[in-house]
Amino acid sequence: MSRFLPALTAIAFTLAAAPAAAQTVENSEKIDSVAVTLYRDPNRNMRPPNPAWPSGYALVTETRTIRVPAGRAVIRFQGVSQGMLPETAIVSGLPKQVNEKNRDALLLSPAGLVDAWLKRRVTFRRTDPATGKRTTQEAVIEAGPDGGVVLTTPDGVEALSCSGLPESLSYARVPDGLFAKPTLSVVTESTIAATVQVQLSYLAEGFDWSANYVARVADDGETLDLFAWLTVVNGGSQGFANAHTQAVAGGLNKEAAAQQPKSPDPELHLQCWPADITSSHAAWTVERPPLPAAPGYWVGNRYGEIIVKARRRGRGAPEPVPPPAPPEMMYAMAPPPPPAALAPAIVAEQEDLGDLKLYRIPERVTIAAQSSKQVAMIDRRKIPFERVYTGSVFTYGIGSTPTVIVLRTENREGKGLGLPLPAGGLAVFQNAGANSLLVAESRLADRAIGDDVELGAGESSDVRYEITALPPTATRAMFRVRVTNAHANDEIFELIVGDNLADVSATLGERKGRKIWRVAVPANGEAKLDYAFKLGPG
Repeated sequence: MSRFLPALTAIAFTLAAAPAAAQTVENSEKIDSVAVTLYRDPNRNMRPPNPAWPSGYALVTETRTIRVPAGRAVIRFQGVSQGMLPETAIVSGLPKQVNEKNRDALLLSPAGLVDAWLKRRVTFRRTDPATGKRTTQEAVIEAGPDGGVVLTTPDGVEALSCSGLPESLSYARVPDGLFAKPTLSVVTESTIAATVQVQLSYLAEGFDWSANYVARVADDGETLDLFAWLTVVNGGSQGFANAHTQAVAGGLNKEAAAQQPKSPDPELHLQCWPADITSSHAAWTVERPPLPAAPGYWVGNRYGEIIVKARRRGRGAPEPVPPPAPPEMMYAMAPPPPPAALAPAIVAEQEDLGDLKLYRIPERVTIAAQSSKQVAMIDRRKIPFERVYTGSVFTYGIGSTPTVIVLRTENREGKGLGLPLPAGGLAVFQNAGANSLLVAESRLADRAIGDDVELGAGESSDVRYEITALPPTATRAMFRVRVTNAHANDEIFELIVGDNLADVSATLGERKGRKIWRVAVPANGEAKLDYAFKLGPG
């Protein structure tokens, strides 16, 4: 069988040496138009979105004009969302169907450059500590980017940016495979070259939206104005300019997707050790006066950690990380401005989407990278409400207990509302002289048309209640509720008492399936309720 070995070797050599089929690469950078439809995280409940990496998602639809060459080609759609789910991407409008899709996750960043140039020569620029002049020399990156960057120079082995003087690295070129923006690559094959308009649609993680309500109680204490912001959150590194934007409200059935591989950390973490370069032996024992850092770096404590971040806008040197404000400045900051007047120029338009609700922003807006944006969503004036002070028999304690204030109305047109209210944060303001003061912050759950709407307005120290135990009998555990009202007018008090009472001294009502005691407590007066639980079996 040995006589066949030369022939097999020749065949193997020929196969290995055969060149791969040539592929033309076309880059698509310009987006003609884009539409972004946002969906809330279905598991977030009433918590606010996470601004660092929101757990909702979005449907992104881009329209682009691209050149498709003849033959086999790779078309790179640059500027897609960082959280793109490549398995959901649909490209329509190409002369031939897509044969392959790839999500290119390696982004151009300080850490990415160091990682790509490991064990390779770079240009090392530094400041001579003796003369203060800038010098240039070759260096080899031995380790990095995690845990610090270690260089080999003609002077020895040292860590980057640990001398306390300006230092930087320069690279001969951008390595292949690193992209300045998140990119989707598709492989296609066309019999002719053509310039076509295509539509790219995909789902992307790292988005979320929520409603944020502002309620202003009128001076009459009987009506309020309700305003809501639609807050859009984009946690990715890619923004979308002049986007057609809409948000979907309602409970969606979304199954968990496979964990997507994340891009490498773009931040370059530089670690210094209590030693100097190998050629300077005991130089680290000499205390040097602090010198200003180079542009793009913040050098703090000699043995601390230095983080270099990529610039978010434009190109150029890395963005410096500012040091924290001195303690003496923390208390000298100006107070925040008062809330803006309720006069929005753009208000989201509500539409039905099956059993869901769609809020469409009538004008194009920019959803910037790693940021949040607010657009007016709801604006209703002079909504009548009832102020109710509430408590529960499950609140036990020595001494009187503050009541919880609820501003109650109905979600009906006749009450000034009559529209779906998505869940979100709530801030309640009330006038005090010429100033509008914040009196409470709470959360509002999803409320459909026809539902009761209850706005939490904090606690009252003037309307209080106290539950005390009375002497029990052989068959009863006895209690008394005493409500006091320090206001100059009557106030409505409601106490949730449950439905397992054996005896009660007043007629109870029912609300949302629970027994309640509702009473008008007179001005500067009090009201009492006795109730009992049955002891023993039966």
